[in-house]
This record gives sequence, structure tokens and C-alpha cells, in this order.
Amino acid sequence: MGRAFEYRKAAKEKRWGAMSRIFPKLGAKITIAAKMGGDNPETNAALKVAIANAKAANVPKNVILSAIKRASSKEAGELKEIHYECKCSYGVLMYIECASDNINRTVAEVKNVANKNGGSIIPSGSLEFIFQKKAVIVINDMPKEQKEELELELIDYGLEDIKEEDGYLTIYADYKYFGELCEYLSQKNIQTKEASLRRIADNNIELNEEQFDEMMKLVDKLEELDDVVQVNYNFD
Repeated sequence: MGRAFEYRKAAKEKRWGAMSRIFPKLGAKITIAAKMGGDNPETNAALKVAIANAKAANVPKNVILSAIKRASSKEAGELKEIHYECKCSYGVLMYIECASDNINRTVAEVKNVANKNGGSIIPSGSLEFIFQKKAVIVINDMPKEQKEELELELIDYGLEDIKEEDGYLTIYADYKYFGELCEYLSQKNIQTKEASLRRIADNNIELNEEQFDEMMKLVDKLEELDDVVQVNYNFD
């Protein structure tokens, strides 16, 4: 399958192995959702999705409960969701989602990392029409018959597409079904490698190995920032 195939697979698995570093970031999203719509996930759809997202990333229950409780504390008073849009080398575009209690600090840190790595922040709204919000879940590949059966069953959970890549299946679905989709897979004992709400580009560009490595280093540096929750991008 070639060196590029193995390189991309290794890069993805390395990132999945580091998912625990996003626990505080997913907790911040739970806090914001609870702050805006109340602490009951049955009546607060945003909170229900945020909790499902955290569970899919194996965030411990006590962390989730603490994040909900924090919504009524003074420390959550200024916590807000914001995003930045970035234009990079090779036609790469990034939609950077953040949770912050200090917007001036966040924008300064994001701009600093982007500028030092060939990117530049552009006015918000420039990329909204390029990135669509989707539920994205990655599972191990499976035999053809089992895969076809799963595809039929997932239609009821907002399934839009299933793609085979690097020995995995990536499920794309309507973001509104994220919680139900995660619950269904759990009931079927289908282990997820990654599950999240992501902004997916309408059209991805393909980079060579060197370009891919360069852009993934920028993604990693952005995600290392405390206020950055998720970086969405348009390259393979």
C-alpha cells in the first residue's frame, strides 16, 4: 500500500493515543452547555451531545459530573465558546474551536502559533460555508457482510456516509444523532477509536508526505494550547 499509507495510519494512531489530553477541553464544552441551557441533559440537547462526546473519548464520569457542577460556579462566569479561521500553506484551511475565559489571551496564543507555522488568522465567517458540522466516528474495519448490515442499521441514526481508510471505517452522520449513534455502537459492543462532532470540509485536498507532516505539526501545536478544543481541517 506504500509508505504514504503507513505514514498516515501511524500519524492517526499516535493522535488517538494522546486523546486523554483533551479531557479538560471536553469538560469545558460540558460546562458551557450546562451554563447556557441547564444541567439536565434530557432537556438540554447541547449538554447531552457534549456528554456523549466526552464519554466517547473515555472521559471519566467524575470529570463529567464536575464539569456540569462547575457551570453554576463563579469560575464558569466568563467561559465562552469561540472559533478562529486560519489559512495555511498548500491551500490548507483550518477551523479552530476554542473554549475560553479570556478571549484576548486565546486569540494571541492562536495567532502566535499560526504565524510561526505558515498560517494566518482570517476574519470569522470566511470558512463557515466550507466546513459542515457532522458526527464522525471511527471504528475498526469489519467483514463485508457485517459492514453492509451495519450500514443499513445506521440509516436510522442519521448515517450519511461510511468510508474505508487505513484499516478503519469512518462513519459520517447528521450531528443531531451523535448521542444516539454512540449509544447504539456501545450497545452493539463496537469499540470506537475516535468519536466527535467535527467540522468537515466539503472538499479535501491531498498533500504529499512532507506537506502532511508539516500541517499535522501545526495541528498538534494548536491543540496543545489549553483553550483550543478541536482543530478541523481540509486535507488528507
